[in-house]
Parts: sequence; C-alpha cells; structure tokens
Amino acid sequence: MPTFEVLYQAAALCLTYPDDEFRARLPLLREAAPQLREFTDHAAVTDPQQLAAHYVEVFDFKNRHSLYLSWWHDGDTRRRGMSLVRFKEVYRAHGLEFTGEELPDFLPAVLEFASRTGNTDLLTDHRAGLEQLRSRLTDFGTPYACVLDAVCATLPPVRTGARS
Repeated sequence: MPTFEVLYQAAALCLTYPDDEFRARLPLLREAAPQLREFTDHAAVTDPQQLAAHYVEVFDFKNRHSLYLSWWHDGDTRRRGMSLVRFKEVYRAHGLEFTGEELPDFLPAVLEFASRTGNTDLLTDHRAGLEQLRSRLTDFGTPYACVLDAVCATLPPVRTGARS
C-alpha cells in the first residue's frame, strides 16, 4: 500500500485535465496508487477525446462538482477571497510559493501540496466539502468518484457540525 503522499500526488494527477502527459503517466499511476485503479483502468481504455470531454462535462460546466475547495465553504461570495489568501499563506508557511495557473484552492494543487509537505491540514479543514464533492461525483456515476473515495479514506471523519 503506498504512502498517503504517493496517493495524494497520484490523485492530483488524476484530477487534472487528461492530456497526453497524463496518458503517458497512467501505467505509473496505476502501479503507484492501487487505490485509484478503478479510475486509472477506466482512463487507460477510454478514448482520449472521450476522456477529455468527460472531464469537461464533470468539472467545467457546473459548480456542483467544483474542484475549488473554498467554493464549498464560501460559494461565490466576498469571503472566498480571504479563504484564498489563507491557502497561499499555508503554502508560504511551508516554504512554497503558489504560482499555478489555477487558484490556490484547486484540489489537485492542494493534493500536491499535501504530497510534498505531508501536511493535510487544508484537506482536513475542507473535509466536509470533499465529502460533498465525493457524494455528488458518486451520484453522477463518474469514475472520478473513486479518486475522491481514496483521498477521503485517508482523512479523519468529518466532525459533527463542522463546516468545510
């Protein structure tokens, strides 16, 4: 069984747009993170254009499957700006500067951060939102749900009354 850090890095790659680099990494992802085999096996046998179209359908058209963690807590409100600042502050506190094209709360970026530092505070703090996303992906019937299943299985349970 791989360490959580390996799983988080593999999950981060699985939750990014499935380009040619992703396809080239599939065999490595499959071996490194057996918890993700349902998804990696699906991705390996799915036509690249269909896989890309599915990614867009699942993640790009509706916030119901948002990969932006602060959206689950703050929605599209002014509070979200402060939440995004907090993500950047946590990255800086660990000697990392967020320079990605995405916002700092983008789940693949947070997973990569947890992989590199071993710090799961951002994931744990947003556990309730991760569970909502996992549930919605499951209900939608997408193989991406197993990626969230694997990530959520590594985190402590959601505290009763806790918000993401």
